[in-house]
Amino acid sequence: MNFHNPDVRKAVLDNVEFWLKKGVDGFRLDAINFCYHDAQLRDNPAKPKELRQGRGFSEDNPYAFQYHYYNNTQPENLSFMQEIRSLLDRYPGTVSLGEISSEDSLQTMAEYTADGDKLHMGYSFELLTKDYSAQYIRETVSTLESVMTQGWPCWAFSNHDVERVASRWNPTGNTDPKQVSMLTALLGSLRGSVCMYQGEELGLGEAQVAFEDLQDPYGITFWPNFKGRDGCRTPMPWQLEQPYAGFSTQAAWLPVEQQHQALAVDVQLQAEDSVLKRFQHFMAWRKTMPALQYGDIEFIDTPEPILAFYRHYEQQRILCIFNLSGEPQTLKLGDEIRSEHTELQHHNCTLDAGTLTMPSYGCYFAAL
Repeated sequence: MNFHNPDVRKAVLDNVEFWLKKGVDGFRLDAINFCYHDAQLRDNPAKPKELRQGRGFSEDNPYAFQYHYYNNTQPENLSFMQEIRSLLDRYPGTVSLGEISSEDSLQTMAEYTADGDKLHMGYSFELLTKDYSAQYIRETVSTLESVMTQGWPCWAFSNHDVERVASRWNPTGNTDPKQVSMLTALLGSLRGSVCMYQGEELGLGEAQVAFEDLQDPYGITFWPNFKGRDGCRTPMPWQLEQPYAGFSTQAAWLPVEQQHQALAVDVQLQAEDSVLKRFQHFMAWRKTMPALQYGDIEFIDTPEPILAFYRHYEQQRILCIFNLSGEPQTLKLGDEIRSEHTELQHHNCTLDAGTLTMPSYGCYFAAL
């Protein structure tokens, strides 16, 4: 669609208002910085092979072969964000969340949420990569914090375009329930709102989809170098004993991953220590912690593979520490942390004489 045409913009806004009148709570706006194209119709320049690294797409994805200067994030797009916000403001309580992918998506997130007259929230692909380290997460979030002075972030570890995080961030490529639960706690402790992709709360790993079952045009066209995105798009397993895992009464667009069936919702609801139960317990606890919901974030310089930060809001200050590895770790805590703090119930670590011992994929919360 040609967003340079005012009739197109009006038609899109009319569509938005159609749903607002029906009472929707808001919109998740896909690829929202792609509305406008370059008015001069210039071609994107080619990207050298050694620089084909992006956020949310692998180097063998043809999208990585260009610098995306002219097909997204055009200056005119900001005024359209203001038009969307002006419309939403006429419907109190509604919210906008924009998916943003650009050559500098953190800066674009800041621009698209600035001044209270554009998007309410933005999320990017910065944590949907294969990069997995305390340093990378710390630097990514800190970079956004430094440029987003007014907006509100939203973080995600998985979505419908990337390999599931349970596989992507596990060094073996398999899944570990302890790591999945730790990542839920980490995601829920970063400053901002949270997007949990369907299946993360069950600990689903990436599905193996045969070529003949593929639906994603990308995967079909570029197989086997790029297998597409269907591995994260298979149906949710709801019931272990039902055909098609209770997702539907007949075959869906993709087959149910066999390994996913054992992780079905009805199975996990009956197991007190399941990934789903731990997800429910953590999210319920998070709702009682204003610092985790609304507070500022302050990172602590810790060695790999430990990530640590404070969250503070009004009179509440919480220490959050995560072991990102599958091996036990120890961390010597300083005097400030040792004195006058209260361990919170959602951790599985031990503190003795100022040394914190963390099991594999352990996490520790303390109120200061």
